[in-house]
Amino acid sequence: MEVLVARSIRPSTFHPPTDSPPLSIRRRKPATSTSIVILALQSGAETWRVAMISAVVLLSCVVTVTAAFDVTAVPFDEGFSHLFGNDNLVRSSDGRTARLTLNRYSANDMYHHGFFSASIKLPSDYTAGVVVAFYTSNGDLFEKTHDELDFEFLGNVRGKDWRIQTNVYGNGSTSRGREERFYVDDTPVREVVRSDAMGGDYPSKPMSVYATIWDGSTWATGNGKYKVNYKYEPFVSDFSDLVLRGCRADPIQQVDSAAARRCAEANDELLAADFALMTPKKRAAMRRFRERYMAYSFCYDTNRYPVAFPDCDIIPSEQSRFYEWGQSKDSRERRRSRRQSRKARAGDPKRVSSI
Repeated sequence: MEVLVARSIRPSTFHPPTDSPPLSIRRRKPATSTSIVILALQSGAETWRVAMISAVVLLSCVVTVTAAFDVTAVPFDEGFSHLFGNDNLVRSSDGRTARLTLNRYSANDMYHHGFFSASIKLPSDYTAGVVVAFYTSNGDLFEKTHDELDFEFLGNVRGKDWRIQTNVYGNGSTSRGREERFYVDDTPVREVVRSDAMGGDYPSKPMSVYATIWDGSTWATGNGKYKVNYKYEPFVSDFSDLVLRGCRADPIQQVDSAAARRCAEANDELLAADFALMTPKKRAAMRRFRERYMAYSFCYDTNRYPVAFPDCDIIPSEQSRFYEWGQSKDSRERRRSRRQSRKARAGDPKRVSSI
């Protein structure tokens, strides 16, 4: 996995109508890729837009967060179906926003390739242990050999930043996390290019798209040190501006030649879009972003993984900024600096009185 610090994430302002029926939802997504991309683009002070694109034929996958792309949102009724937890999901009167409370929804269809995105507003106040996720998986069909792409927001104690974590699993390889390309504020933050050496560890089967909010007390904040405190409930996240674009696929049966041609055309269109293209300018921006915000990378966690995985692009100048357990030296220094600053303010009456 790689962990990024998420800045300026604020609470939701969505108020669901009291007379609207509760809803949980479901949607599905594509599979294989030569390169996977995850984007996390903040479209406003309160909203993060996440999206994912994946193509089986040309093997390319993306997760994004921004309203900068020319895509059309669909109502939840058209794209998703109820799974469980009737009392924990409420949709807005126009059917385009859903409030989720420690629950999940997923898409109706499976795709071989496509583009999927949503605007997400996160819970506020004390959110330690809370996990809000937008991800793809086929675990309901392939329990022991499932593929999965995760985009997770990890809550924190009051006053501290949310964190963004991503994982890429292929063929049941959940003991090790991998990511694709990530975009934050229109900037790519990670890219994983498929290679033969990865073998089955690269996602290769059609998947569904899921959105969840759940209790991750055992690991999400401080490795489980800080738990979900239900004194601050309800923990709610709002999902809106849903985009589901791609070719539907049967995870078991092969499609006919006509359907295959249609999907190939759709795939070509997706891969020609701006969000699927990596330019020298984007790569330079990605390098700068990683230097500033990446807090952990499994590629540099030599204690846990003495031999780097084939999908790791080891950059010596970047690696030197990480401890052997994968944590960024910069992030540790920033935390120490903040603690010292708080102590200084607490012990300086003049400073406190002047605030």
